Amino acid sequence: MHSTRSNDTTEEGVSGLSGPPQAREQESGRQAAREGVPQGFPLREAKEIVNDLFAPKPWLYWTDFLISATIAYGCAAIYLTAPAFSPAQIAAFMASGFALFRVGTFIHEIVHMQRGSMVGFRIAWNLVVGVPLLMNSLLYGNHLDHHNPRKYGTPADGEYLPLAASPLRETLLYLAQIPLLPVLAVARFLLLVPLSFLLPGLRRWLLKRASSYGSNPYYRRPTPPAERDGLWALMDALSFSFLLTVLVLVLQGVISWSTMGLVYLLATYAIGLNWVRTLAAHRYQNAGTEMTYAQQLQDSLTIGGRSPLTPLLFPVGLRYHALHHLFPSLPYHALREAHRRLLARLPEDSPYRQTICPGFGAAFRELARSALRAGQRGEDPMPLWRGAKAET
Repeated sequence: MHSTRSNDTTEEGVSGLSGPPQAREQESGRQAAREGVPQGFPLREAKEIVNDLFAPKPWLYWTDFLISATIAYGCAAIYLTAPAFSPAQIAAFMASGFALFRVGTFIHEIVHMQRGSMVGFRIAWNLVVGVPLLMNSLLYGNHLDHHNPRKYGTPADGEYLPLAASPLRETLLYLAQIPLLPVLAVARFLLLVPLSFLLPGLRRWLLKRASSYGSNPYYRRPTPPAERDGLWALMDALSFSFLLTVLVLVLQGVISWSTMGLVYLLATYAIGLNWVRTLAAHRYQNAGTEMTYAQQLQDSLTIGGRSPLTPLLFPVGLRYHALHHLFPSLPYHALREAHRRLLARLPEDSPYRQTICPGFGAAFRELARSALRAGQRGEDPMPLWRGAKAET
């Protein structure tokens, strides 16, 4: 749980509940024209190839969401009640973690939905997943800065760290945060939220510094616009009430402390899957300067190969991350077909093909080797991130 977002976001309205308008492709196209698309990459032709795939299929969203949530919570119940270290408990733990990861990933789809579309789905997801898992979709509105051509790959991007351009210790520090993330989330909602309702200064700090989900802990964003204060307060109050109810049940002995320990392990596992997966979303080689559209495309990855772990580690279309950065509003169920069409129609020297990586292992090895070389050369752009205090 990290923070910051810039005031000059190119889209209007970043609420995960309401969703942004579908202007991202237009802005990306204009930015590409200004900054230059790589030679051999016909952006307009690529858009025409996939132009019929932008309509979401609500029935598929609902089916996937409900099945994933049922598996996640059902297996979690088995995990919490099965004998310790039994095969049933271990299997349920593994299955529930992957299912929680998958159902949580729909937050990414929600923030890219066109304003006013699939409102019922957004509300249902927030009530079933966002509130109890302490990850309501408002907290991911900062993701749109990751698609802002002026912010991508800079300290103003909440989902970018220059891990490949920094010594390997920075990647190890990134991974070491995983066990702390569930604790920080609980502390935010159970302790800071009620205090922030009493202390306006704390409320402003909370919304600026501890109300964004991302991998960049130095990221800041402005306080949400005044018209969204009520929605933020509602979502914060719902998660606080949920945690308070759980705490009361624990103090009354209805839920044991050992059960809460098991919940912590499951939460850490599910969050860790996403934290590790993120290492293969980009090459993370930028040292903090603004990147051209071409550079942003080439810094993004497409996970190829046929490993059975890939659909589990990259659910809801995350393996096609470079394609997602090309056309952010393509629904997840269309990405595979869009990828197939582009490979069939684009020239052999297309930069899009250069985004394809054989698998997670290959992507991680590339990042680690680059980080080792940066350490040997004495390069470390991370101080730029740590010192980024301005809302840029």
